Amino acid sequence: MSFASDNWAGASDAVVAALAAAADGFAPAYGGDPLTHEAHALAAAFFEREVALFFVSTGSAANSLSLAAASRPGGVVICHVDAHIARDEAGAPGLFAPHQTLDPIDGAAGRLTADAVAARLAEYPEGVVHHGRPTAISLTNVNEFGQCYGGGEVAAIADVAHARGAMVHLDGARFFNALAHTGAAPADLTWRAGVDIMSLGFTKVGAFCAEAVVLFDPAMAEDFAYRHKQAAMLFSKNRFAAAQAVALLKDGHALALAAHANAMATRLAALLEASPEAALLFAPEANEMFAYLAPALSARLAAAGIVAHAIGVRSRLLPPAPGPDWTLQRFVTSFRTDAAQLDALAAALSE
Repeated sequence: MSFASDNWAGASDAVVAALAAAADGFAPAYGGDPLTHEAHALAAAFFEREVALFFVSTGSAANSLSLAAASRPGGVVICHVDAHIARDEAGAPGLFAPHQTLDPIDGAAGRLTADAVAARLAEYPEGVVHHGRPTAISLTNVNEFGQCYGGGEVAAIADVAHARGAMVHLDGARFFNALAHTGAAPADLTWRAGVDIMSLGFTKVGAFCAEAVVLFDPAMAEDFAYRHKQAAMLFSKNRFAAAQAVALLKDGHALALAAHANAMATRLAALLEASPEAALLFAPEANEMFAYLAPALSARLAAAGIVAHAIGVRSRLLPPAPGPDWTLQRFVTSFRTDAAQLDALAAALSE
């Protein structure tokens, strides 16, 4: 069984049914279909305002195109040292905006703070062309260590960013999990808190393959449409991406799936905390846990066919490992995680 990542899980039954229904008959191409229009309407209701919505195939595409939309000559994007855009996208943000650079900063538990962002912004004096100019602050919610930003934290960072003319980008690959944890309205973690553009993830919560860029200023859509096309992300049969989003946005389906994954994570974390061979870094706030594992425990899990993800990090602000041979492992639960899987993990932990 796998706790490696939530993108190892399949698709929800509602998504499967929606795709099957979309496969019947004919519909206009390139987003002119009724399902795409319905997805736009549902997104507007979800965020409580008109938004521009562009479907893409991957989170890396969503992030890179979002940051390209914020870019200007000499542009610098400030992010966390372990942000996905800095660690796991093979330089894709620079592909879509070749003049743009990333300037990562450290932060405890994967968080950026308004003070840390302000201090880094001060290293780019206005009007000094040699260093470049900040064009975006990129946050991740849920962040890279399974922690969630609240609306107040986002707003404080956004105020600092906007004072320097920088946009705020939100990587929301697990945004529904953040909503399930905080209980906040989607608007309160995004545009009401100052987020300008976001990558909204559907795949990890239960889609086959559907991510989206959300522009909270629809006026940005005119230029973004050309970036979207140039990046080869304008789907010919866009209704199949839209069908997945519609299924997940309707009746709170995505939020229910995320809440289940979060609840499973809480139970999994309790199992790790009870083991003398595991040291949990942080209490989970969503569906990701990080723990140092003793070598013997890692071997038992592998022998039992239980897959976690050995992970390397750049942050220097993590608790130290209990021993020299302990490895940092990530455990991720999903909408498909069930009690039987946790029972099997408990048995391996207690051997």
